[in-house]
Amino acid sequence: MVELQEENPEENLDKEISDQIKIMEQGLEDLELRKMFSNELDGRNAILTIHPGAGGTESQDWATMLMRMYLRYCEDAGFKTETLDLQSGEEAGIKSVTIEVVGSYAYGYLKAEAGVHRLVRISPFDSNSRRHTSFASVFILPEMDEKIDIDIDPNDLRVDTFRASGAGGQHVNKTSSAVRITHLPSGIVVQCQNERSQHKNKANAMKILASRLYKLKEEEQMRKRQEIEDEKKDIAWGSQIRSYVFHPYNLVKDHRTGFETSNIQAVMDGDLHKFIKAYLIHSTDL
Repeated sequence: MVELQEENPEENLDKEISDQIKIMEQGLEDLELRKMFSNELDGRNAILTIHPGAGGTESQDWATMLMRMYLRYCEDAGFKTETLDLQSGEEAGIKSVTIEVVGSYAYGYLKAEAGVHRLVRISPFDSNSRRHTSFASVFILPEMDEKIDIDIDPNDLRVDTFRASGAGGQHVNKTSSAVRITHLPSGIVVQCQNERSQHKNKANAMKILASRLYKLKEEEQMRKRQEIEDEKKDIAWGSQIRSYVFHPYNLVKDHRTGFETSNIQAVMDGDLHKFIKAYLIHSTDL
C-alpha cells in the first residue's frame, strides 16, 4: 500500500495504511504475549464460571454485568462461547453462569481474570440512591480432553436428573433433561441444564468435572510453592484482584499489577486487553 501510494500520489491511502499498521502492531503484540505462556494448558479452551457474592440482587446484577463484559471480550478476541449452565436470580441478575470459551489460547488469556471482582456504585435497586459495594468471583479452568489423564471412577459419581428452570419454553419444564453430577471423594458438584438433551447435558457436566478435578490436582501440587511465595491468590472476599468504581469517580484498577483506567465503559464493553497484558507481564516477572 505504501508503494502504491508512492506510485500514485493523487490517491490518498493514509487511512488504509494506518489501519493496516494497527492490525500488524496488534498481531505482533499478540505474538509477544503468547511467548509469555509457560503453562502447557495455556493453549486450551477455557471454562469460565461466575458466582455472585453475598448481597442478593446487588451482587447478582454485578455477576450479570461481568458475564456481559466477558462475552464482549470473547467476541472481540475471536473466541466462540457457549453457555453451559445459567441460574437466573429471583429478582434480577444471575446466581451463577458457566460458559465454554473456544479459541486458541483462550485459557492462557482468561486465566488473568480468575479472582474476586469488586464493584462500587450507586445502586439502581436502592430507592434512597445509596452507594453499594458488591463482589463476584470468577473461576477460569482449562478445558480437558480425552488425552489428559483424569481418572474418574463411575462408582465415585452420583448423577441426578431434574427439570430445568428458567427460559426455554414448555420443554424444559416437562422433561428431566438437566443433569447434576456429584463427585463424592472431592465433594465437587457440577450441573448443566441448557441443552434439551439429557445426554448432552451429562457430557457437558462431565467435561466441567474433569476440568475441576484437574485444577484441584494442580492446586494441590502448587500449594507449597504458593505458601512460600506468600501471595494473596486465594479467591476470597476481601482479597479482590480488581475494583470497578462507578461512584464517586470512574476507575478500574487491578490490585495485582497496579494497572488502571478511568474509561470504565470501555472495560465493561469488553476492553480487557491491557489488563490481561499487564497481568501476563507481571506473572512473567515474578
